[in-house]
Amino acid sequence: MSKKAVIVLSGGLDSTTCMGMAKEKGYELYPITFHYGQKHNREVEQAKKVAEYYDAPDHRIVNISFLNQIGGSALTDQSIDVPTDIDEDEIPATYVPARNMIFLSLASAYAEVIGAEAIYIGVSAVDYSGYPDCRPEFIESMNETVNLATKAGATGSRMVIETPLIGLTKAETVEEGLRLEVPYELTTSCYNGEEEACGECDSCRLRLKGFEEAGSKDPIPYKV
Repeated sequence: MSKKAVIVLSGGLDSTTCMGMAKEKGYELYPITFHYGQKHNREVEQAKKVAEYYDAPDHRIVNISFLNQIGGSALTDQSIDVPTDIDEDEIPATYVPARNMIFLSLASAYAEVIGAEAIYIGVSAVDYSGYPDCRPEFIESMNETVNLATKAGATGSRMVIETPLIGLTKAETVEEGLRLEVPYELTTSCYNGEEEACGECDSCRLRLKGFEEAGSKDPIPYKV
């Protein structure tokens, strides 16, 4: 019987790299993508393309768009603009309250149903935007919580949240993805969700920095 992994697939650079890494480890890939009320649908559409590229047998797209009713983030709240200037000492306006906690809770439910032993999520605590739900201590806590809260965990079939990028710089992530021939041309990272990435938001800047330091050219188009 093949081993299975659920991949939290946003359609971005990091989660797509996780797809390639899980495939190399021999997992059958089960991506799950969340429409969480973000202002645009582009990342969901790119996630579909990435899933097709990897011939994933069952790509789940889960609608949790009620998060835009909660608001509090530039990615879901129409009254908050996506910033181009980031204060590194503050949690930015693009932070979505409890997003990764919600994603991992739902991903663990999916993993339990299909009998997956691993859940991959592309969080990094090195080149990132300062989100609290990307920290190693949060992942450690969720690992314990997931196994306490599920039938799988209670009956000895432990699931593990895998974060292979958590200690990597963006350049190291890109290098690993290029080695694995990850289809970066299918991915999107821009917070504004247009066909051409803005090149100015924090996500675009981190991505461009990663490719530059990796000595490679980003294959997606940019306005700036």
